[in-house]
Amino acid sequence: MKLAFSTLGVPGLPMADVARLAAEHGWHGVELRAGHDEPVHAGLTERERASVREEFRSSGVAIVAVASYVQVAAPGEDEPVLRGLRDHVRLAAGLGAPHLRVFPGAENGSAPDVADTRAARRLAAVAPEAADLGVRLLLETHDSHRTGADVARVLGLVGHHSTGALWDVLHPWLGGEQPEYTYPVLAPYLGYVQVKDVSSAQDTTPVPLGRGAVPLAGTIEVLSRAGWDGWLCWEYERRWYPQVRALPELLSRGRSHLLGLLGESA
Repeated sequence: MKLAFSTLGVPGLPMADVARLAAEHGWHGVELRAGHDEPVHAGLTERERASVREEFRSSGVAIVAVASYVQVAAPGEDEPVLRGLRDHVRLAAGLGAPHLRVFPGAENGSAPDVADTRAARRLAAVAPEAADLGVRLLLETHDSHRTGADVARVLGLVGHHSTGALWDVLHPWLGGEQPEYTYPVLAPYLGYVQVKDVSSAQDTTPVPLGRGAVPLAGTIEVLSRAGWDGWLCWEYERRWYPQVRALPELLSRGRSHLLGLLGESA
């Protein structure tokens, strides 16, 4: 498996510095958070996108995905959501990223079938355009659709090869779904896996990998046993928890921990 980290752990850091950090610490790739408050966002010019792409290419570091905040199951009209999807698909394509992360985002108390249909309709509308640009839309196990079973329901309705799943290992676990169940239901759709660790199910403050309660060893055992050989991306949410240790000082140890779980030497 290949190892990446998310820029959520280094908020606001210039892309040249992100690429340098990844290369210096032996990480194969990076997931780029796309937001108006970040160096990467949908308003970048074509020249700026090409510059970011070249920065990573010259460093030998892959851009695994663009992590957008588009919510495909959110209430309201379709058009603003479709516009956001298309803008971010073009951003991912311009950066050379093969994946675009999207969230579910259904309102509390919404009927699952209504939210599922809404999300599937929007994903299906943009999937052909994404395919033409070489981008796959990945629905993350998150918020209103936190388990693998939740996300698989939506993707089964879409039925397009350019849509898939992003398995954030935290949320299915918080929803009571164990890795040995999450993987089989997501396997037909799985794009990549976000790993993370937190203090406990009651306290989701991020901690260094292996220091918390998330079943990382069990997750990687399930993936390894199945012969899955994709990306593991460490999402360390320092953006939302500025009091925790800085990610750069944890990168070497985090890489070693993951390699140990994979049975490889650092």
